[in-house]
Amino acid sequence: MARTTKNLDETTVGATVRTMSRRSGFIGEQISVLPRLRVAEALEHPVTSRLLVTDSGYFPHAADHDRARPHGADEAIVIVCVEGVGWCEVAGVRHRVCPGQVVALAPQTPHRYGASDDDPWSVWWVHVLGSDVADLVGSIGATSAQPVVDVPDLPRAVALLEEVVAGMERDDLARTLQICAGAAWNLLALLSVSPYQLSRERADPTQVAISFIQHHYGEKLTVPQLAGMVGLSTSHFAALFRRATGCGPREYQTRLRMLKARQLLDTTDLPVSSVARNVGYDDPFHFARQFRAAHGVTASEHRSRSKG
Repeated sequence: MARTTKNLDETTVGATVRTMSRRSGFIGEQISVLPRLRVAEALEHPVTSRLLVTDSGYFPHAADHDRARPHGADEAIVIVCVEGVGWCEVAGVRHRVCPGQVVALAPQTPHRYGASDDDPWSVWWVHVLGSDVADLVGSIGATSAQPVVDVPDLPRAVALLEEVVAGMERDDLARTLQICAGAAWNLLALLSVSPYQLSRERADPTQVAISFIQHHYGEKLTVPQLAGMVGLSTSHFAALFRRATGCGPREYQTRLRMLKARQLLDTTDLPVSSVARNVGYDDPFHFARQFRAAHGVTASEHRSRSKG
């Protein structure tokens, strides 16, 4: 799989030019671009001719992110904001983009989008081509007048985007492109369901947050971020979360990290420092303090104990 380089400020797809103000990549970014010859081949295949992921990625805390396409793109573009704030400009009108919202742009729609200066967004994104794309993207309900809509189920949407990005990073075999197409299809179908349609069936907001933490326990999460994701004030969310779990969101995340750390210590030969990084601790000393506080022993002592 050919991938873009970290220091690229411009990528050309057909006649479409993508311009990015920042001349280097974002720390922790993931980005994959299918070679244009491979795109042409895949569009001849019965399955991927209907929907093909051509580009995908994840930009965390994307400060200075700013892309402009005066003539639009050949592909439809879907951007899901998971943290921070961004904006999207279509037909001369700028729209704010918050966590839990998606920007959906049909092919050939002139646009510009980027990150807030004060609180840069973190986004997952895909570009898709194919005979069914116009109908699928149209069903989301985003328009040129309102290109930003709410995501009905953010954890599920992120899981599907992660599946796409992981596949694109793996290889560009036909079966992989079909798997990525299937995940993208599910994503677009999910986004087409109005949050109001789900209101009667929607899971308890605490359970939504718990599920999100379980999938992102190794990331930096804040209580305001989680509260905003489920549409509650910080204080109300924190009270509901404690009532449901017996602890606060940060403590719950720490418990998950300790659980995952125990699993790695018990089932792998990874050094303790690598275990710490795997569960979200850049500082091994902080991990050591947290582990001892949770277990009463060091990570090395835990590993040496007889089990089973």
